[in-house]
Amino acid sequence: MPSFDIVSELDEVELRNAVDQATKEVGNRFDFKGSDARIEQAGTVLTVFADDEFKLGQVYDVLIAKLVKRGIDTRCLKRETPERISGDHLKQTITARTGVEQELAKRLVRLVKDSKLKAQASIQGDAVRVSGAKRDTLQEVIALVRKTIEEFPLQFQNFRD
Repeated sequence: MPSFDIVSELDEVELRNAVDQATKEVGNRFDFKGSDARIEQAGTVLTVFADDEFKLGQVYDVLIAKLVKRGIDTRCLKRETPERISGDHLKQTITARTGVEQELAKRLVRLVKDSKLKAQASIQGDAVRVSGAKRDTLQEVIALVRKTIEEFPLQFQNFRD
């Protein structure tokens, strides 16, 4: 029975490279001279530090530009609200989400069931497995998911006959 998995993955090496490039650019830019503007990474959690909200936005824009240049979909980023640290400095946490979250997985399963296509979807940890009788049906499910889910990056893997 043909099947495939709907997943959301992130290339952590490219993420690290993009953060390194953004850190280098922030360090070299004249408008950040003498300020505490920097980016720190711990796994898939990024922390942006800056002196004020304007500089925080500028550092974030540099980071986004480098991520896009490295081929990382920025829809997987989740920004927290900036918080004040020591005096006037700001810190903002940005999480690079991987895996299909439970709420989105349930929405995908409901989408496949409501589509009246001859396919079944089941949640497999942080992925959703879709199986059907025909390959064409599965391709219709892929098209439907691409058209419907736009707020989160999804990939389709393990297409088996």
